[in-house]
Amino acid sequence: MVLRRNERTIRRSTENDVDRVLEIWRDSVDATHHFLSKEDRVAIEGEVVSFLPDVPLWVAVDEKDRPLGWMLLDGDRMEALFIDPVSRGEGVGRALVQHALSLRSTIFTDVNEQNLQAVGFYEHLGFVPIGRSEQDGQGRPYPLIHLSSNS
Repeated sequence: MVLRRNERTIRRSTENDVDRVLEIWRDSVDATHHFLSKEDRVAIEGEVVSFLPDVPLWVAVDEKDRPLGWMLLDGDRMEALFIDPVSRGEGVGRALVQHALSLRSTIFTDVNEQNLQAVGFYEHLGFVPIGRSEQDGQGRPYPLIHLSSNS
């Protein structure tokens, strides 16, 4: 299935996307997650590399079908959203979120509290905080803000 959202093509990922998706994850984290310790950054990458090839993602691609960003949507939970830093500000993230909202009436997601750019992005799209955790999902000392697309 291929959909057009705000002049972005959004499609399901394929096994051919794995290397590019991992590259986007690495570049995005390096650009926005300066708060991670070096050890945690390495551990998290290991976790991502182990599960990412086996999960269905939505990818936003350019006219040459090269992924610019991707989203992991599990039911009404957006578990991940990563955009190539080169493509930030071009509507890729917005298109992916709008696609998620076309599939589910309400979307829930978590964002690292220290990732102020991501917090601002979600607030700009109308997400509202519905809770907070002192640690991330793996028990690391990185607080999460729990968000909902509907208040």
